[in-house]
Amino acid sequence: MKYVWTVFLWLLPCLCGGEETVLMPSRTFYDKSGQVLREMLSVQHTYYEPAVLEEISPWLVGAVVAAEDKRFYVHSGVDIAAVLRAVWQNTQQGEVVSGASTISQQLARAISPRPKTLWGKTKEAVSALVLEQQYSKEEILEQYFNRLEFGNLTQGVQAASRYYFSIDAADVSLSQAAFLAGILKSPTYYNPLRHFSRALERRNYVLSQMLREGFIDKEMYELALAEQLQLRVPERPFEAPHFTQWAASLLPAGSTRVYTTLDRELQKQVEHVIANQLPRLADAHVTQAAVVVLDNTTGDILAYAGSADFNDTKHSGQVDGVRALRQPGSALKPFVYELAFEKHTMTPAALVDDTDTFFEGGFRPRNYDESFHGAVSVRTALACSYNIPAVKAAETVGTSALLEHLRQLGFASLHRSADFYGLGLSLGNGEVRLLELANAYATLARGGIFRPLRLVVSPEVKLSGHIRRVMDEKTAYQITDILKDNQARTPAFGVNSVLAMPFEMAAKTGTSKDYKDNFAIGYTPRWTVGVWVGNFDASSMQKVSGITGAGPILRDVALAVQERYPAVDFAVPQGLVHKTVCSETGLLAGPACAHTRAEWFDRDRLPDVCDGQHTSKKLTSRIQTPTDGDIFYVDPAMNRAVQQLKLTADCATDHCQWHMDAKELPDSSCQTWWLLQKGKHTLSLTCQGQSHQIMFEVVE
Repeated sequence: MKYVWTVFLWLLPCLCGGEETVLMPSRTFYDKSGQVLREMLSVQHTYYEPAVLEEISPWLVGAVVAAEDKRFYVHSGVDIAAVLRAVWQNTQQGEVVSGASTISQQLARAISPRPKTLWGKTKEAVSALVLEQQYSKEEILEQYFNRLEFGNLTQGVQAASRYYFSIDAADVSLSQAAFLAGILKSPTYYNPLRHFSRALERRNYVLSQMLREGFIDKEMYELALAEQLQLRVPERPFEAPHFTQWAASLLPAGSTRVYTTLDRELQKQVEHVIANQLPRLADAHVTQAAVVVLDNTTGDILAYAGSADFNDTKHSGQVDGVRALRQPGSALKPFVYELAFEKHTMTPAALVDDTDTFFEGGFRPRNYDESFHGAVSVRTALACSYNIPAVKAAETVGTSALLEHLRQLGFASLHRSADFYGLGLSLGNGEVRLLELANAYATLARGGIFRPLRLVVSPEVKLSGHIRRVMDEKTAYQITDILKDNQARTPAFGVNSVLAMPFEMAAKTGTSKDYKDNFAIGYTPRWTVGVWVGNFDASSMQKVSGITGAGPILRDVALAVQERYPAVDFAVPQGLVHKTVCSETGLLAGPACAHTRAEWFDRDRLPDVCDGQHTSKKLTSRIQTPTDGDIFYVDPAMNRAVQQLKLTADCATDHCQWHMDAKELPDSSCQTWWLLQKGKHTLSLTCQGQSHQIMFEVVE
């Protein structure tokens, strides 16, 4: 007989059939302060958090056994007495009024669902016998409490306790335990959110069964019956969806409560800024935006908005703009000049010709303003984002070296060869991610230290890369000093552009070919903000630049970040010295130099002293503000007498003549003021017989 039983048990799995479902926990994502960001369904499409039997209240065990299977501890998986009683009751009533399924049978059905046929019930019973042979009663109970569903997508008693009562399964009261146990009879019929009175009646029945079976006494029964149950069902938030999806893809199996680096309040502010700013660009065919905010010190991601609206199917809102591949345009230029500084092929003071130039392969770049600016300093060229000087800088270091350097900065998406990109790499013809771009600028903010980003407070999740120095600290500061120099970028962007902040911030914009994408990156020593605007279908915007598209979003986000994470000014690293240079040559100023300015240099690599004879690259006088095509508005609420426009110029001499609409202005200095007058105006500047002219408009 012993051998017959052994063979029977060996054949049982074959008789049982069905495919066992493997449980995976759902995940709850928290921000850095412990606030819930999102609860993500498990692979079985439920909210499930496993619990061991010791973490489950004994009241729950007693309630389930009393209500579902009072002979659980004595039968071997199938309760024959209960089956016979059920057959008798069903025969008497002419319908099924009792199922007689034991806890083990219910567990078998949860593990491997089967049709409710005679053969299906037979398999279920056989499976229950197998479970009783393989596991102890305690192990069966533990699996039972983890596998069964309690309605509203909750699976397992821990998820149910937290959902309905906002407490752990270990802490439920007797009344709450009976309430949860009652739901198991039919999670749909006894759904507390729809049929609370039914669920309450079922609780009362469970309590009566517990009293009847001796699990509780009369006093405990009456106290539990009198307890006024209140559901504390929380809203299931759906915040930072792109960020949490990315985090989930990186997490190992089994992670349930995930604590991230995100700042929930800042995340809301970022999303609010996007929602406010994007409609302003609708007429220019801009439908999407993405923003990421980094903590420079730790590499933590503080805010992450992958699109304007995750649920906007019309504009592909589920695409993640923070990690999508896009051409960065001029946003790569700082790293071109930084490498040129490192290799000593240029200095911030050096002069470079911004003139029509053919490069290798017939490459002939044009500037954004469709004009050339002659001999300009590297500081001006970078701050004003002139294209031709940037390509010349790339030419001095070589495309291969530039590409390798960008990869060291974390641009893993630049996986093509140097020949594929060519010198156009300096103007952003390669596709990169906003996340990579922001972290590269954070590297500048850290003085040349690259560090991987962190999105989850867990050693189990590590992004590729390691902390390392990728540029000299002094060089990083030289680039930063240019990018925070509002005066240097004034000729291209004006005095009061969106990049002019009330605190010290370095910033750069970038626009890709055909206006398909534009970027704006801003950073302080403490944080970095990266912004992208465009369209996920790769259609072109209508001449939207970084300063008009992504720039206003950068400004508003930066103001919000600065309020929450105040940053100090950039510190000048040791080894840098502030020297006066000749504006006409870029060399250290000598006694004969009439026009000078200050520049930062490595004290060990100072340029020569100008002897006053270097005239081959003399700077011509140019109007800096306003710029050609500017439009100014008269504020009707302000006194007209105070609404004046500041006229500034880069003068070749101390005495130049201004003309407004062919009328001479009285001031002959390099800057003056002019009272705003409605209409289109022509402004010209004449110095040493050379003139520069621009046009602008004043409207009311």
